[in-house]
Amino acid sequence: MEGFGLVLIILLGVLFVIVATAKFNLHPFLSLLISAFAIGILSGMPLGDVVEAVNGGFGGLMGGIGLVIVFGTIIGVILEKSGAALRMAEVVLRIVGEKRPQLAMSAIGSIVSIPVFCDSGYVILSSLKKALANKTKVTVASMAIALSTGLFATHTLVPPTPGPIAAAGNIGAQNYLGTVILFGIIVAIPAILVGYIWAVKAGKNIHIEQSEDDALYNYDEVVSSFGDMPSATKSFAPILIPILLIGFSSVITFAGWEGPLFSFFLFLGSPVVALLVGVLFAFTLLPKYDEETLTQWVGIGIKEAAPILLITGAGGAFGSVISSTSIADLIKGIAGNEVAVGAVFIFIPFIIAAALKSAQGSSTAAIVITSTLIAPLLPQIGIEGTVPLALVVMSVGAGAMVVSHVNDSYFWVVKEFSGMSITQAYKAQTMGTLLQGITAIIVTSFLWFILV
Repeated sequence: MEGFGLVLIILLGVLFVIVATAKFNLHPFLSLLISAFAIGILSGMPLGDVVEAVNGGFGGLMGGIGLVIVFGTIIGVILEKSGAALRMAEVVLRIVGEKRPQLAMSAIGSIVSIPVFCDSGYVILSSLKKALANKTKVTVASMAIALSTGLFATHTLVPPTPGPIAAAGNIGAQNYLGTVILFGIIVAIPAILVGYIWAVKAGKNIHIEQSEDDALYNYDEVVSSFGDMPSATKSFAPILIPILLIGFSSVITFAGWEGPLFSFFLFLGSPVVALLVGVLFAFTLLPKYDEETLTQWVGIGIKEAAPILLITGAGGAFGSVISSTSIADLIKGIAGNEVAVGAVFIFIPFIIAAALKSAQGSSTAAIVITSTLIAPLLPQIGIEGTVPLALVVMSVGAGAMVVSHVNDSYFWVVKEFSGMSITQAYKAQTMGTLLQGITAIIVTSFLWFILV
């Protein structure tokens, strides 16, 4: 099938994924696979080719990015359970200072959420947030917004968080993770600052009725209650070492340096090896080496990675089927002026991801599905290479911020652990994530027009 009929089939396939996940609560893994088979069959592909495209897309993506996601989640679990995440929070608080408590919470959240899922990060830091609010005499709501938006920004934009890694793998940018990390940080900073400003502005007008227990939170007692936490160096190493290795590898590739030493650092800087090195550094955080830490903690990380791996693999299968149709030739004919199309296209991933995020709630699922949908289109409109692909990942991540509301588990975590009403949570969390997403796409589009 060609032309309008093929476009209609693909659009119906996308619509099925959205409706099945948002309205009927079907897991994205199944909705993506069902849609992939349906598109392949209805578009007239030979049945054998449909199976081959699904298997090839699923396995190919897992081979490139699967281990990276697993290693990243294992690091996050160990940082969470060993107390290293709290040590990082405490260090950031000392650096930023207690005179700017909301900014401190935004910074703490943004760092902790790089390896740790934002839901878990909010729960871990909730008592610290309340204690700091009591100590600095600011509203709990302002601290809640600062923490939630700080966590959310890096969760959707900065690898090794699984969502951005999966997006990079889907669009063929897994070898450019250093650049993706760099742009992720650049785009995340304004989004974090907007969240901080919103926390200060909106938080002072949101008054939460605190329980007697909340009023008893003492900052020093809360910090000491966590017991012996790892040192700051050990706590930051599992995150910083992989990022530095991946970044240095990108520099070597860009500069064209050659030689045995540079080849060794290229090996260390490959995402799989860099994240494995991060896991080894994370092992230094373990309070003891026994079945609980070496088997159960690692097992939790693997379990957390499983749904992301399945969704990512199904997304790869979905994209592979679309690529196998004649849609590429159709796009090539429409594209014409690649520069003009590319300039407009940078907003399309944002719109798709925002629609998916708002419809079904999961930022990670929105990132994976969106990157899968757009991947076959990128080569046809001339979007390729390090910087353009990295900025496409940023556009997807920006869309996946818009918006966190009642169908998002993170919305309920923020609401319940801050004591806000649903109306207050809409004003604080939903509006905050909307402002962050808009800010992120504005920064991304500016970078696109300057650099591409």
